[in-house]
Amino acid sequence: MIEIKTIATGSKGNCYRVSDGSTALLLEAGISFKVIQQGLEFKTSEIAGVLISHEHQDHCKGVECCLKRGMTIYMSQGTKDGMSLDNAQIRIIKSKEQFRIGTWTVLPFDVQHDVNEPLGFLLQSDNGDKLLFATDTYYIKYKFTGLTHLMIECNYDQQTLDSNLASGLHPAQYRRVMKSHFSLENLLEFFKANDMSKVEEIHLLHLSDSNSNETYIRQAVARATGKLIYIP
Repeated sequence: MIEIKTIATGSKGNCYRVSDGSTALLLEAGISFKVIQQGLEFKTSEIAGVLISHEHQDHCKGVECCLKRGMTIYMSQGTKDGMSLDNAQIRIIKSKEQFRIGTWTVLPFDVQHDVNEPLGFLLQSDNGDKLLFATDTYYIKYKFTGLTHLMIECNYDQQTLDSNLASGLHPAQYRRVMKSHFSLENLLEFFKANDMSKVEEIHLLHLSDSNSNETYIRQAVARATGKLIYIP
């Protein structure tokens, strides 16, 4: 059984604790270490590893403090270069090269965002559960089978974004959102293309404060999947 706790999500910072009951991981550290500590109820020593998707501050703000506390951080070379970090506790990982952390087998995969070498993660527990984590990508080119839990971005819906453009959103910002983040419409296509038969929970992450309609998104995903949906 996978346990998922959202400590923070959205443009102000992202950080999630996941556990299969044996090994606890942190996905992203995009908030202050103080808030991470509070979110973990000060049990930071139980975290076996921290996975970072890319170098934007809302995903890595707390990394340096995590390193100072002896936590092991996993990221791509491009993310490390983008953060200008050099620390022995950083483990460089590559797309499609799986590795182990405790009872998890982690398979990084490349995603589409406006940074150096962003990654998503497929995490399979020894207990058989399989979690997909993907954020800050406008498209996922891979298909997955046997998923039991999804933690996936749904940053905006086209209807709300178009309305904001008509109301004065700068066209450059409009284009940037569409080329760097996952829309509701692309997410629904992703669901159609993947095996959803074993999915138990869908956690919709990183909703934009201004470009998303939470009620509309929740209803659309519920109609398309019939699954248990969380929007933290």
